[in-house]
Amino acid sequence: MPGCLKIKDIHVTFFEGTINENHVLKGVNFEAEVGDFITVIGGNGAGKSTLLNTIAGVSLADEGSIAIDEVDVTRKAEHKRARLIGRVFQDPRMGTATRMTIEENLAIAMKRGQKRGLRFGQSAKDREFFKEQIKQLDLGLEDRMTMDIGLLSGGQRQAITLLMATIVAPKLLLLDEHTAALDPKTAEQVLMLTQKLVAEKKLTTFMVTHNMQDALRYGNRLIMLHNGRIVVDLKGEEKEKATMEDLLQLFKQNSQSEIGDDALLLG
Repeated sequence: MPGCLKIKDIHVTFFEGTINENHVLKGVNFEAEVGDFITVIGGNGAGKSTLLNTIAGVSLADEGSIAIDEVDVTRKAEHKRARLIGRVFQDPRMGTATRMTIEENLAIAMKRGQKRGLRFGQSAKDREFFKEQIKQLDLGLEDRMTMDIGLLSGGQRQAITLLMATIVAPKLLLLDEHTAALDPKTAEQVLMLTQKLVAEKKLTTFMVTHNMQDALRYGNRLIMLHNGRIVVDLKGEEKEKATMEDLLQLFKQNSQSEIGDDALLLG
């Protein structure tokens, strides 16, 4: 099976040549297969969000290469990668247009990666499709499709954002701590929905999280970043059987340091 994502020797440095120079990613090498659900963890400053931003094209790598579905995107701008990537951010407001209705937001999501004109239409068939998609979320919103999305709760909005990111199956789904701003109960519901959509659509997924327990519980692969490098990479049965104690030991062994981020430990 061909690799869906290939990252080769990626380096990213901010403020190069200044007193604030920060070498964030230091030769990251990684390859994901189609359908991999990868959880990504690491302490503050480990490079998690920078890695996702570099894959998405928000930041460009100084060195190395990135290929998605065998397409070299290393020097492509963010909007040039849009047809390949779906993304959900930590803030539920970032993935939707507040003053547009639920069905209008879904109509925009259906056109991801396409050229957009001044108008977009919704046929009766489109509206019925959107209604069925929303119904699967089990939020009771299928009869409120003309409601402004800004009136919804954070959890409802994040669930719809997740649906929008996957309504046209992307080659790669990036989840940047997408439950961090939600209360524990709502976060659990969104994670279960995530797992359902990823499995049903066989989506290759990167999920950054600060919660070590969630990183162990979800997905078939786990990578841990430290100081700009991947120091732990667990997959398959090894990942499935791993405990928090195993992960802490591997981190210590491979990084020669202790985890200093309480958020990871307390999750």
